[in-house]
Amino acid sequence: MVIQTMWKDRLSFDDLESGAVPRIETLARMGCGLLRFAVPDLAAAEVVGRLAQMVSLPLVADIHFDYKIALRCMDFPIAKIRINPGNIGSTEKIRAVLDRAAEKNIPIRIGVNAGSLPQDLRPQNLRSRAGEGATSDHCAEALAEAAERELAMFDEHGFTNVVVSMKASGIADTVQANRILAGRTNVPLHIGVTEAGPLIAGVARSSAALVPLLVEGIGDTLRVSLSDSMENEVIAAREILGAAAEIASLSGKAETAARLRQGGVKVISCPRCGRHGFDIHGFISRWLPRLYALDKTISVAIMGCEVNGPEEARHVDLGITGTGDKVLIFRHGKVVRTVSAAQADAAFTEELGGM
Repeated sequence: MVIQTMWKDRLSFDDLESGAVPRIETLARMGCGLLRFAVPDLAAAEVVGRLAQMVSLPLVADIHFDYKIALRCMDFPIAKIRINPGNIGSTEKIRAVLDRAAEKNIPIRIGVNAGSLPQDLRPQNLRSRAGEGATSDHCAEALAEAAERELAMFDEHGFTNVVVSMKASGIADTVQANRILAGRTNVPLHIGVTEAGPLIAGVARSSAALVPLLVEGIGDTLRVSLSDSMENEVIAAREILGAAAEIASLSGKAETAARLRQGGVKVISCPRCGRHGFDIHGFISRWLPRLYALDKTISVAIMGCEVNGPEEARHVDLGITGTGDKVLIFRHGKVVRTVSAAQADAAFTEELGGM
């Protein structure tokens, strides 16, 4: 199961020299398997193409409207092209993209969005077909039908190296559309709720939509689309996969659970209350991306006081908490270091390095 995120800003050649590359490599260490870039013009294609030569993480070029941008991107080591065939243009232009992709052995993601359906499948026309009783099921069917049309067109051209995404901002539409297509074809699916919202709302909506699909074995790549950082999208996706793995295991679906299960650091933390003697919120903000980037399969607890510290987190491999003016670091419930708050980060780094 592959986690994807998307670069949040326009990219320039200056960015390649000022932090883009190390940030991308950090995303890879955090568990990101694909990084998508909007490529609105040929100038952007040059930048993303150059970047693809500089990083180990596979890059996806997201192209709309101009097929020539897709052709230029495929002159570089781009891992995948995402297009919406409905807005690329004529059959001849689509054929040119498919021929180049076949020549380069580059897969194409067909992206179908609820906001850019063909005219006859849009909500106002669905109501004329289905009557005023048109429901979410009709919207989901429209997404699946649009995807099937694109797949049929690709089949006519003999191109099968493809993945499909059907995204809506609604939970029910997203779940049902993917269930429909998964029941009709074995084409790989990229799943996610589009425009899911800010951090908290977006994680809640994405979890509600993605966990049922994942437990049912639907989905090959996923993105949690947040109005937030790429790092938080990756962390959210990892946690959603972990939750789905636990539920699949509970349901006796061992093979599905094994496919979804993610390694790496598992972080638990208390919510904080008036007893806290340790700034867990500040510590988490400093440490979370770093912890998720570690190549260690361990559990870490970040707790606010001695009540929630060693006792309630006795099961973890490494934990940190506070009491009075001191910070305690513990392993499996046993305190191994007592330091001042100013020494907490350095001491935690040393203990973590010894694992």
